[in-house]
Amino acid sequence: MVDATVTLVDRGTIRTDVNHIIEGFSVGTASDPNPETMMGEGPVYNLVIDHPDATILWDTGSHPDAGDGHWPPELYAAFEHADAAERDLETALDDTGYELDDIDAVVQTHLHLDHAGGLHRFDGTEVPVYVHERELEYAYLSAKTDAGDEAYVAGDFDHDLKWQVVTRDRATYFEEMEFVRLPGHTPGLLGVKLDIDGYGTVIFAGDQAYARANYDDEQPLGAGLLWSRQHWQESLALVKELQRTHGAEVFVGHDSDDTDRLADGLP
Repeated sequence: MVDATVTLVDRGTIRTDVNHIIEGFSVGTASDPNPETMMGEGPVYNLVIDHPDATILWDTGSHPDAGDGHWPPELYAAFEHADAAERDLETALDDTGYELDDIDAVVQTHLHLDHAGGLHRFDGTEVPVYVHERELEYAYLSAKTDAGDEAYVAGDFDHDLKWQVVTRDRATYFEEMEFVRLPGHTPGLLGVKLDIDGYGTVIFAGDQAYARANYDDEQPLGAGLLWSRQHWQESLALVKELQRTHGAEVFVGHDSDDTDRLADGLP
């Protein structure tokens, strides 16, 4: 166990069709061929992990200009982040008592547009940015060619950053803090397992599960949010195994119940 604290950084709210979050949430039938679409809202958040080795920022959220041209219009229409400018990284950090200059390292779970949009704040700095090699490769493939996934925006991550590329499926760079590759949503999504003195083990699973239904009920994300369904199922099984083995508390990527549990910080 390590003497660390975790602070929630509120980055606002994202809104999307629930069919993106939960596979087959609203399905047409013979009696109801045109079911009503349900829009759902979920938090966008980062974390500050105040660790003896470093003050670590977990994810960097959406770019403040997400709604003003930074995101392609079709993506913003599908994943609206209306308060991105109000909850920019500096403002949100300031609300927690931290500043950008306090951050010693960044951990990017993945490089989708609602998770990597604050990386430009570390352009040209010596702050290391941890990302899995499979994620970095796929992000550039997606943003620079017609292949891959449209949810990557080059303007989020194509900067002069001090990349610290994670090459293994499980790796430890900070005491009692393990990076665990959880492919499925993306090829190189990184979960974090942290053993906190006086609290226990926590797992920040990121968008391996967007909402609690993805994790608790094992309902897959919508097909548009899955790079690989098979890998997603295998990663879900791994997180649940780690939860059982370590008695861990698991936090997912965009569920308000989880941000409520994190609101007062850990421990």
